[in-house]
Amino acid sequence: MKAAYITRTGPPAEIAVGDLPDPAPGPRQALVRVKACAVNPIDTYIRSGAIAMPLVYPFVVGCDLAGEIVAVGAEVDGLAPGMRVWGSNQGLLGRQGTFAELAAVDARWLFRTPPDVTDHEAAAAALVSITAHLGLVDNAMLRSGETIFVNGGSGGVGSAVVQIAKLLGARVIATAGTPERRELVASFGADVVLDYRREDLVATVRDAAPGGVHVYWETQRDPRFDDAVAMLAEGGRMVLMAGRESRPAFPVGPFYVKGCRLHGFAMFKADAHRQAAASVDINRWMAAGALRVPVDRVLPLECTAEAHHLQESSTVGLSGAVCGKLIIEP
Repeated sequence: MKAAYITRTGPPAEIAVGDLPDPAPGPRQALVRVKACAVNPIDTYIRSGAIAMPLVYPFVVGCDLAGEIVAVGAEVDGLAPGMRVWGSNQGLLGRQGTFAELAAVDARWLFRTPPDVTDHEAAAAALVSITAHLGLVDNAMLRSGETIFVNGGSGGVGSAVVQIAKLLGARVIATAGTPERRELVASFGADVVLDYRREDLVATVRDAAPGGVHVYWETQRDPRFDDAVAMLAEGGRMVLMAGRESRPAFPVGPFYVKGCRLHGFAMFKADAHRQAAASVDINRWMAAGALRVPVDRVLPLECTAEAHHLQESSTVGLSGAVCGKLIIEP
């Protein structure tokens, strides 16, 4: 099979595309013919060595996939050849990744793809929608009628947070950096969309939500806690899912006096039961056309190194080069 893989960690140029032996599914695995996969920031961190994880070389990169089952192990129930599936959480914690023509995946990480949802759509939504669902439902416990502020609503996770928050009945205030991206965020259902660079952002958010926001979701690597706490309502919750190396100052006094809570989580540490529970809602919303993660561009497998460079420059270099998901077709 053709695959995008590394033999050591390093820059995007370490990614090679070539032939590797076809994987054989274990007793509890399904062999998936991959039709689409998506690039995520964590893919670049693992490839570069910024996040140390056990890697078996040659190591196939990538977390997300969508495709069709071609074989199943003897102990797999509920899945069969010919079924379309999507999933995430590969290329992590010792598991091989998905940027290949074939991937052997533990059945517990695979979910049936709704009939009218394309492989591109399912792959784009995989990691980011599970992340948004876990953060909103399991951590922040967002309730209908509450107000959420999403700092960065046009990216992969941010766009999923905006849409899922609306589906949960919340009022959404979000930011984006350009007029085009603000228009995109509005199309996802955000009630108020602001330029995150404006000097009066805190005051503007407080005007839009006089009692403060109930949930503040941070997608950026360097959170501004003073602004966040100023925006939060009494008993507000803040969600963090980025900024591994960030060490900002924290306004302890205002935070605890308001009785606020801070939730940090990594999607890939959520167990299979929690991710499967999220997939039920995600599938229902995708099938109804109510959840659509934007796709920046679609590239062939041979362009995986280019895709990693684009993702890295956008996430780490803050270039703004990517708006939405980068999809790879093996």
